[in-house]
Amino acid sequence: MLKVILSTATFKQSQITVIGTIINGCLGALFYIVLARFLGPYSFGLLTVSVASLTLIADIVDFGTNTGIVRFVSSSLASNRDAALKFLKLSLEIKIVVWILVLAGGIILAPFIADKIFNKTELVMPLRLVMVGVGGALLFSFATSSLQAFQKYLTWSFVNIFTNFLRLLFILLLIFYQQLNLTSGLLVYLLLPFFGFSLTLFFIPARKIFQVRGEFGVAKQFFKFNFWVAAFTLVAAISSRLDTFLIARLLSPKELGIYGAANQLVQVVPQIVSALGIVAAPKFASFVSIAQMIQFFKKFQLLVLGLAVLGSLVILISYLIIPFIYGGQYKEAVLPFIILFLAMLVFLISVPVHNSIIYYFGKPQVFVWVSIGHLLIIGFLGYLLVSNYGVVGAAVSVLAGMIFNFLIPLGWFLMKVRR
Repeated sequence: MLKVILSTATFKQSQITVIGTIINGCLGALFYIVLARFLGPYSFGLLTVSVASLTLIADIVDFGTNTGIVRFVSSSLASNRDAALKFLKLSLEIKIVVWILVLAGGIILAPFIADKIFNKTELVMPLRLVMVGVGGALLFSFATSSLQAFQKYLTWSFVNIFTNFLRLLFILLLIFYQQLNLTSGLLVYLLLPFFGFSLTLFFIPARKIFQVRGEFGVAKQFFKFNFWVAAFTLVAAISSRLDTFLIARLLSPKELGIYGAANQLVQVVPQIVSALGIVAAPKFASFVSIAQMIQFFKKFQLLVLGLAVLGSLVILISYLIIPFIYGGQYKEAVLPFIILFLAMLVFLISVPVHNSIIYYFGKPQVFVWVSIGHLLIIGFLGYLLVSNYGVVGAAVSVLAGMIFNFLIPLGWFLMKVRR
């Protein structure tokens, strides 16, 4: 069985994306480690909630477009390439229009959000910068989703790695010239995705995308699928960052910085999840029989279980690596890191189930209800735990939410397969 798994195209493609993601994750981790050490817990806490706000807004206003790109472009390339180009152009137009609206409204609402939601007036300027960064996030996700749909995994890895490398390089230059602060660090984070998007245009048929006509003819099909993805993404985007927002509201910026440091170190696992999904999603979308899907699912599940077992070894050395990486001022991040890392391993194990439901069965609406349950867990349980146990309580609520996110879709999947 192991020999069969290692010889599959999926495993070889996964090698490219996983290795690329590990390199990319290391560069991203170094970026945050350097920022955390040189900004200190207070400023790093403000940067953490700013970045969380950016990714939340970008995920919500994407309206499921990235998933739609993978779903429809992947399935259209072989049979109707013109339709694939229409889906891409429609997606890009949606993202640009949405960004303009977010930028106009966000700049006006930033003082209200900083004061009334986060109770921190020092966040007004960072949140206004975030509204600019939403555009970069939307365009960059269009670029990477397009590469995923075209199954250009090596290029996908290159674009991500090079963009993160430049981020780290600019931060180091700011430190060298003694210009690093909250604003300059945040600007580096926000502006580099625009470059990544521009770079990707050289690797996709950009001219044909811009020239194709009749993109609104595929809008009904696109939005019908995306409606449920958007609904799921809306709830999931809020619940996945609600722990950070609860800490921002209830605790000090320093405690938020401690939690942010622990949380950033575990983000390599979601990046691996994303890399595996990049390979798996088009394949699940292309299967025409349940037998094909099940055969692929079993191999894929064994792969992620093996990765989870290997990843669990990190927990054994966490008490040594966190003080070494961040410095003594972040020693309180060790326990939250362990709990959050376990949560991310559960997330990793759930990848085959989630991808099969969305892309093979075409039922993203399942995750709307799952996400609502997850939101309630993080909201109510998280509020109680953060109020009583601080950052450790926030980490425990995340673990509980991830277990829920795995078990409910797994139950749905097993019942569907047995039928």
